[in-house]
Amino acid sequence: MKSIAVCPGSFDPVTMGHVDIIQRGAKVFEEVRVVILNNSSKKPLFSVEERLELLKAVTKDFDNVIVDTYDGLLIDYAKKVNAKAIIRGLRAVSDFEYEMQITSMNRVLNEQIETFFIMTNNQYSFLSSSIVKEVAKYKGNISELVPSEVEKALELKFSE
Repeated sequence: MKSIAVCPGSFDPVTMGHVDIIQRGAKVFEEVRVVILNNSSKKPLFSVEERLELLKAVTKDFDNVIVDTYDGLLIDYAKKVNAKAIIRGLRAVSDFEYEMQITSMNRVLNEQIETFFIMTNNQYSFLSSSIVKEVAKYKGNISELVPSEVEKALELKFSE
């Protein structure tokens, strides 16, 4: 059976930190499913469709990465696609407590699916989608923080 991992997030927008985690996960697992989940506590800048297209564009060179969306529990999606693992990126110690809670809940729901944490590359440890949106809104330079497709999409979004 193929080793499948799910890499979830809201990806609003996808950053170089996200790309780093996806790329590194793709080296470990035979298939990585990057799934855009609806986070009801966030108000997204980009629609799900826009985020899907951006993620497909920035992962097009990764042969074993599939981009998808799902409206429901991550653990249900993982089971649906026969994933044995969930990949989560950690930027700093501050991420750990939240991620531990999510992982613990997922273990209660399905103990067959393991969670793997990947520490982000140090150059992206400060990076979040929220920070990128704030800098882009005020026309700051984000060229090293996001793929070029995302930079263009943000410029368009904030020029409207």
